[in-house]
Amino acid sequence: MKPSIETAKKIAKLVGTTVGYLLGKTDKENILKDPEMLKRLNEIEKMEEADKGHILSVIDGFIKSIKIKNIAAL
Repeated sequence: MKPSIETAKKIAKLVGTTVGYLLGKTDKENILKDPEMLKRLNEIEKMEEADKGHILSVIDGFIKSIKIKNIAAL
């Protein structure tokens, strides 16, 4: 029997981490513990789908740019 996602969320909350960390999807235990990051993510979540898409595209662009910059610095 597999636990439900709700059970996984409760376990993650109980031990102070994320479901992603419990599932081995990230090495960071506290990926969403930064209050400012959570505040921003909550605001984005409230937006219309088109607006979310624009913001995520901008974020993706910055992430790619930083990765390229880091590779070039090697």
